[in-house]
Amino acid sequence: MPEVEIEIGGRVFEVACQDGEQHFLQTAAKMLDNEAQVLTSQTGRIPEARMLLMAGLMLADRTGGVEDKLRDLEARLAEREAELEALRSAPAPEPQKIEVPTIPAEVSETLAELAARAEALAAEIEEKTGG
Repeated sequence: MPEVEIEIGGRVFEVACQDGEQHFLQTAAKMLDNEAQVLTSQTGRIPEARMLLMAGLMLADRTGGVEDKLRDLEARLAEREAELEALRSAPAPEPQKIEVPTIPAEVSETLAELAARAEALAAEIEEKTGG
């Protein structure tokens, strides 16, 4: 079992850990050291046990806040997943019926006749003007 030397609040400790866990121990020690540094900068030198206790409590408080946020986010995610599942399992909406007005055949025929007359007049005017 490897021994890892860590520093917390300016004090060095040797701690044993499982093989391969050294990085996690170093990371945890760094977090505890950061809290201890805050304490020692605010209060000066304090007894080791008190420093470790207070730094641990500060980390526990921060961890509790993160866990509360995580629970809130997990609950919100569960709500969204339930909404999504409800939308997926809901029947498809009825097709929307749209009525498109049609032009009566008489109107189409009249317009075609008017267009033909207009073209004939245009051709006649072109002939007379020499164009």
